[in-house]
Amino acid sequence: MAAETEELVRRFYEDVLVGGDLAALDELATSDYEEHEPLPGQGDGRQGLKDRVSMLREGLAPRFTIEDVIGEGDRLVVRWTNSGTHVGDFLGIPATNKSFSVAGIDIYRVADGKLAEHWHVVDQLSMLQQLGLIPAPEGAGA
Repeated sequence: MAAETEELVRRFYEDVLVGGDLAALDELATSDYEEHEPLPGQGDGRQGLKDRVSMLREGLAPRFTIEDVIGEGDRLVVRWTNSGTHVGDFLGIPATNKSFSVAGIDIYRVADGKLAEHWHVVDQLSMLQQLGLIPAPEGAGA
């Protein structure tokens, strides 16, 4: 994988998702960016991605740690851990002010050196349990 491709991903996670630099998305994402698992209310294109990042940052105060970046052809796979705190309304759920740590995997298609398309998998069950929104099975985490 080319160093510039890995740098693209690192800038997205560090500068945008954690740092909140939405203007950087003008450099990092295509104008017609396609999200395959949009959040409710998320629009299309680069502006939709900006909306998504704003929703995540306002509700969950994310702190991503990149565990792995794997690339082949025009695809990048990022395995990450997100340790955040539910500090604001997120998807209609009022803040619990509880912390969480969840694992996830993002797959991106890159076009012309920019993020163009995204697929996403995250351990939502574990997150909801850690936030106290659904009960954890008895003995879980013991």
